[in-house]
Parts: sequence; structure tokens; C-alpha cells
Amino acid sequence: MPSTNINVRIDSELKAKAQTVLADLGLDMTTAINVFISQIVYTQGIPFEISKPKVKYAKLGGWEGKISMAANFNEPMEEFKDYV
Repeated sequence: MPSTNINVRIDSELKAKAQTVLADLGLDMTTAINVFISQIVYTQGIPFEISKPKVKYAKLGGWEGKISMAANFNEPMEEFKDYV
């Protein structure tokens, strides 16, 4: 089967990180991209879910998971009062 080239611009740091992960998996970038493109054809779509990141609470250092933000900022934060 004849081959063709694809030129893609990508952040150099992101590329280096991806190459490290792929090397740990025994793959190079070309093979990984070929697997990805093959899966697009096989699944007739992107082979993974694409969605917005889930909203996470702001990191609060050692407080993380101990308090949460109230939907209404005027509402007392009972969890905080219990913690203090």
C-alpha cells in the first residue's frame, strides 16, 4: 500500500512527553498515529470520548476535601464551621 506524509504542528514539550509515554509502550510516534488513524476508520469516529473537563473544586492545600463552596455565596458554609 502506498504511503503519504502528514505534517502536524504540535507543542514541542507535548511531543516530547508523548514520545516518552509511547517509548514506554514500545511504540514510536509514527506507529501510534497509524494506530489512531486505523481506529478512526474502524470505529467510524474518534476512538475515545471527547468532552469538557469536569469542574473540580479549587485546590485548597490541606483543606482540600474538607470544605466546599456553597452555590450561594451568602449561604453559611456549615462544613467550614464544623471544621473550625
